[in-house]
Amino acid sequence: MSISMIGLDTAKSVFQIHGVNETGKVEIKRKLRRSELIAFFEKQESCTVVMEACGAAHHWARMFTGLGHTVKLIAAEAVKPFVKKGKKNDAADAAAICEAASRPDARFVPAKTIQQQGILALHAARSLLVKQQTTLANAMRGLATEFGVTVPKGIRKLDELMTLVNTDETIPKQAKQAITGLHDYRNDLSEGIETFEAEIVAHARTDETARRLATIPGIGPITASLITATVVDIGLFKSARQFAAWLGLVPRQNSTGGKTRLGRITKTGNREVRKLLVLGATSMVCRADGWNSAVGAWLRTILERRPVRLVTVALANKMARIAWAVMTRKEVYRPKGGVAVAAQATA
Repeated sequence: MSISMIGLDTAKSVFQIHGVNETGKVEIKRKLRRSELIAFFEKQESCTVVMEACGAAHHWARMFTGLGHTVKLIAAEAVKPFVKKGKKNDAADAAAICEAASRPDARFVPAKTIQQQGILALHAARSLLVKQQTTLANAMRGLATEFGVTVPKGIRKLDELMTLVNTDETIPKQAKQAITGLHDYRNDLSEGIETFEAEIVAHARTDETARRLATIPGIGPITASLITATVVDIGLFKSARQFAAWLGLVPRQNSTGGKTRLGRITKTGNREVRKLLVLGATSMVCRADGWNSAVGAWLRTILERRPVRLVTVALANKMARIAWAVMTRKEVYRPKGGVAVAAQATA
């Protein structure tokens, strides 16, 4: 019988193939070098190719689709239970991919377009520079504190910190040189961040879905752009709760014996989207008193009896659900119970 499904365990140089026929019988087990992969699938009759979802898998999905194959991407956590204990290797992983994909309840990840991955590359680069900028800022503050120089929190206070360091004659020359070097490097990173943000904002202003998302209070152009590039098909989520759960914004359950126990949020899914939603929710919590809408009234009520951080996460969950509705219905956000606040989070 011919091969109907191929489980492909991807890597940098060596790829493992596990092919089965319609009855599930193994037809092929083989390792391929990177240079041999395309030639193999060019000769292979059309079949279903399954891979674990990752950045490189989207590239191979586009390549194999162009060769006439049906490509499916499956989440790594869905494959892990099918890896045999004590046999963690490439061959076992490829076999587990086939086994997981053959299950009737298997759920797959849609492949991203090359344009979506291009936008995501901008977001990844910006996120990296922001982390490095924060690290440098903390290092500057730490070094200055050793000589008794401190300033209030905030990235904009670093220029004030440098002024104090440069005018303090008690600080040794070597220390000033070190702090100045970090400050100059931080300024270079800021320029890079601004460059990437300009490209991201341009995408958010030209993409229809991103423009709709930006009408939601707490969601700015950066968050809107990231959600648009990350979510390939919103129709895969049957409800707003599924979308919020995919982002890890729902409570973790540990229930038994008919007793429901809810814990902290699961924090699964895309970490960057979840982080930006929480940051946007934090911004809106700070201006809850002026938020004249049904959501604003709900937020003020919750704040009266719950801790601020818990309310922030709850609002992020609600924002995710609203985002699902906006993308599903292809409409802009229309607040109920009043007029929405014009201010939005910078993210």
